Amino acid sequence: MLQIINESKKGRTDLAQRFPENPLLLPKDLAPSASGLQIISLLNPGVFRYGGETWLLVRVAEGAVQKEGVLFFPVLNATGNTEIIEVPLNDPDLIATDARVINYKGLDYLTTISHLRLLSSDDGVHFTEPEGYPSLFGHGYLERFGIEDCRVSQIGDTYYLTYTAVSNNGVGVGMQTTKDWQHFESGGMILPPHNKDCAMFEEKIGGKYYCLHRPSSKEIGGNYIWLAESPDGLHWGNHQCLIKTRPGLWDSARVGAGATPIRTEYGWLEIYHGANAEHQYCLGAFLMDIDDPSKIISRTTEPIMVPTGVYELSGFFGYVVFTNGHIVDGDRLTMYYGAADEFVCGAHFSISEILSKLS
Repeated sequence: MLQIINESKKGRTDLAQRFPENPLLLPKDLAPSASGLQIISLLNPGVFRYGGETWLLVRVAEGAVQKEGVLFFPVLNATGNTEIIEVPLNDPDLIATDARVINYKGLDYLTTISHLRLLSSDDGVHFTEPEGYPSLFGHGYLERFGIEDCRVSQIGDTYYLTYTAVSNNGVGVGMQTTKDWQHFESGGMILPPHNKDCAMFEEKIGGKYYCLHRPSSKEIGGNYIWLAESPDGLHWGNHQCLIKTRPGLWDSARVGAGATPIRTEYGWLEIYHGANAEHQYCLGAFLMDIDDPSKIISRTTEPIMVPTGVYELSGFFGYVVFTNGHIVDGDRLTMYYGAADEFVCGAHFSISEILSKLS
């Protein structure tokens, strides 16, 4: 059924046709949100069309400007404003061996705090920040360490934003909705810790909303992709485990959903990320039944995208390609992705070619 393209393309290490303009966005291209902060990374944008243009909802990770002998890290206070915590590097209660997470007095903190920023483009390559559209910041105690990695799904005239909400209470999934990208309604935390990588289907199936998500456990089980359903898009249940990690393969340590699933004549196509024990991230795909997405039809054995470019291999956290968003035009899939946890890039794929790699 899925033998659409059989020939391999010589000289290609994966299926991605990377934009020659990559990276499209670098940290220096945007201004920090406040004085005393510096942009460390631009990551994993949500993607959507609005007003005839292509839009990115980019995760902007900011850190405090550092001084010798002292570690500064940002958090959001109760009013939603950023405050800087200062700790001497020789403090015995400080554990700072990870570039992304530190532990101070037994509590975990992020070295950066993220918010979401809107950029638009009329050609899908050159993006700028339009006036009159607000950035989205964490609010409340469940988003004290920021909001990250937003997926955007459109159902009717409503855009659903599902993002990772981070605090000292854990990592969960928050939701906001909008129709005009200037006014937003909060749905609160729709999936409690530990959970992330939530991507909603862009149409109802059997009258129900569906989403992919990733709960995880350090003690038993693993970092797997699950399916959930909802009568209203806010209250989720009937959770089912869909995709697990595979020992000895590129996705042996963790897997997670990418953007909203793509409707094809063969089923729902999902692009997902996987990582190995060395924290090297690649992209793969799987296919779900069109009427019952809990049924997996097929899955790629080899990744469809592997970090190969210099900007994918070297950055804040190298050997990473990670996507939250895409645009579909017939057989052409235009994917926007985070590279090396620092840059925003773009690539084209053929959907039929991806389907041909499923087994």
